[in-house]
Amino acid sequence: MATVRLTMAQALIRFLDAQYVSVDGEETKFVRGVMAIFGHGNVTGIGEALERSPGQLVTIQGKNEQGMVHAATAYAKQKNRRQIFACTTSIGPGALNMVTAAATATVNRIPVLLLPGDNFASRQPDPVLQQLEVAADYTVSANDPFKAVSKYWDRIVRPEQLMTAALQAMRVLTDPAETGAVTLALPQDVQAEAYDYPESFFVKRIHYIDRRPPAPEAVDRAAALLQGKQRPLVIAGGGVLYASAVQELRAFAEAFGIPVAETQAGKSSLPWDHPLNVGAIGVTGTLAANTLAKEADVIIGVGTRYSDFTTSSKSAFAHPGVQFVNINVNAPDAAKWGGAALTGDAKLGLKALMDKLAATNYRSAYEEGEIASLKRRWDAETDRLFALEHEQGLAQTRALGVLQESIAPGAVIVCAAGSLPGDLHRLWRPSEPKTYHMEYGFSCMGYEVSGAFGAALAEPEREVYAFVGDGSYLMLHSELLTSLQEGTKITIVLFDNHGYQCIHNLQREHGSDGFGNEFRYREPSTGRLSGGYMPIDFAAHARSLGAKAYKAATAEELRHALEQARLEKGTTLIEVSVVPGTGTSGYESWWNVGVPEVSVSEKVTEAHRARQERLRSARTI
Repeated sequence: MATVRLTMAQALIRFLDAQYVSVDGEETKFVRGVMAIFGHGNVTGIGEALERSPGQLVTIQGKNEQGMVHAATAYAKQKNRRQIFACTTSIGPGALNMVTAAATATVNRIPVLLLPGDNFASRQPDPVLQQLEVAADYTVSANDPFKAVSKYWDRIVRPEQLMTAALQAMRVLTDPAETGAVTLALPQDVQAEAYDYPESFFVKRIHYIDRRPPAPEAVDRAAALLQGKQRPLVIAGGGVLYASAVQELRAFAEAFGIPVAETQAGKSSLPWDHPLNVGAIGVTGTLAANTLAKEADVIIGVGTRYSDFTTSSKSAFAHPGVQFVNINVNAPDAAKWGGAALTGDAKLGLKALMDKLAATNYRSAYEEGEIASLKRRWDAETDRLFALEHEQGLAQTRALGVLQESIAPGAVIVCAAGSLPGDLHRLWRPSEPKTYHMEYGFSCMGYEVSGAFGAALAEPEREVYAFVGDGSYLMLHSELLTSLQEGTKITIVLFDNHGYQCIHNLQREHGSDGFGNEFRYREPSTGRLSGGYMPIDFAAHARSLGAKAYKAATAEELRHALEQARLEKGTTLIEVSVVPGTGTSGYESWWNVGVPEVSVSEKVTEAHRARQERLRSARTI
């Protein structure tokens, strides 16, 4: 058997360079490259391999470990999980900085490969710099926390172990049902150890992502459940987009006259102006979708995991006889709500169910014009909010209206946390699939700038916009610099509302007078953060990094800044001053948050009583 002598790190890089995926007969190189921040735990191992023998893998220099993993996650999300970046760091703080982003990828079912350095397997020296010393278990390192947020985890303590671990990693990364973060912890001494690897380990390997059809019996059960149901509602989740099932979703809805509501991950599955698209569902949903959800006698969930935001904390579906049909490649998601489970690919599942229902001449029983009337009412409400003027300055919804008018239909918008996701879910009008990129499975503050960079890497022919609040921007903006370094343009639209206004609103809705969520100076007389707003020049900060920057405080200024940003060749930031608390609120929805049963404030105890009342109308399973 022919062999080649390589270090473990060299072998890993050579292996990754030879991995491909095939979906519907289309072959794609799976690993585009490696995002790296080097330290003593990986620079002479993985770093040497990438420097001397990278193959076709490109190396991108990250600026923050969490940020670069967010970028890798966004890249894979925009690529429909068919191509990834790996991410490597040193041991210790560098590795631990990736944990939050690893959880973000896993919760969102996005493949990302993490390659942190680890302690010396030989335990010489002992302890090495940045090593944890857990007296009761010396095998524990800073990489063990990844076990909780990874779909597959391994530590390579001998160079030959790489062969088994690498194949297992690829199995999980390319599995649409099981994918998420995969962590291979790499002791720094083992990275540099050589082994005679078989040449066969490095041959081109194609991982076939076969579409999994639901069992015929499951289709029969689902079709039987739907018979007699008059008010069905489809909930389109992210699985519709990942499975490239937008045409099948449209055909299914049109064939039977079924309205379609969208989750954050599923938004853009149908054009916003399609007659059957009733918009966002749940806590951040539209009046049209949530009204229909309350009256629906059957919910057809396609590629959704039914988060509490989607279900309004289990209060959205109020019909006493409501039942569920769940099409999902992930069996636990397909089984939720005790529904008829069609475990399989969304494209094939929709097609199979449509064929079965068509044979029975099934049709929903909505009154003529009912869906259209609800949709018209919501479109009018959106128009009102987009045009809303505020005496104190620019309202957040007015700013979004200008953005909607100004941004090309094919551009991608990226967002993740704060008040913007709710406004965007309700109001944004995407006309093309994959133009609405929201990370809301984990709602991770700081994803926005990094995510926009990753999305722009994935689709360089599109304009990409990061919509980010000032709070999220302050948490993590490091990959703005990486976008400049790589010549990958993104446009950052920063909404400055002086703090964490989303949570500020939430606490005031539940009895608080407002505490600790605005960016104010500490007031000497009270000792509280209740002084004036802190003046922060975000545009100047962006310019200091080398980006172009503009400021806008009116609709006209924003419109002009967007025109100028479009002409810029590199990354640009637009600082938009918006009036706090001028976003949207709930429409026939509720979110269950814990409220103290006992408090010195009557407002808090009253909020607790209101929560208890709402709990009585929510489902328990």
